[in-house]
Amino acid sequence: MENLTIEPSVKTPKVDFQTATGILEVEGRSIPENSTEFYRQIFDWLDAYVESPSGNTVFNFKLEYFNTSSSKCILDVLRKLEKIHKNGKSVVVKWFYEEDDEDMMEAGENYQRIVSVPIELELLEED
Repeated sequence: MENLTIEPSVKTPKVDFQTATGILEVEGRSIPENSTEFYRQIFDWLDAYVESPSGNTVFNFKLEYFNTSSSKCILDVLRKLEKIHKNGKSVVVKWFYEEDDEDMMEAGENYQRIVSVPIELELLEED
């Protein structure tokens, strides 16, 4: 299975999914005009990955900001990861937030309540 790499733009996040290591990362801003269209390739890749995941999957969400339509797509991503978890494979979602960003921390907490896949809230270390 091929890796998935999407370069970031002003409105879309960087996507770096590494099949061999099972490290999947979304980083940046997610405010595309059409979230469903942008996330479609992520959904398609994850649908294939769910069929034959790495032994350990770590999904890093390092989002600065996301809009309402992206929040639904993020939930859909988490639901796909939930399938891997329910099949007995190791999946950990790391939800990063900056120290002064209560909204992003609360978003991670809300997702923790909605899905069964483990979500760890991680304070983003400043450079």
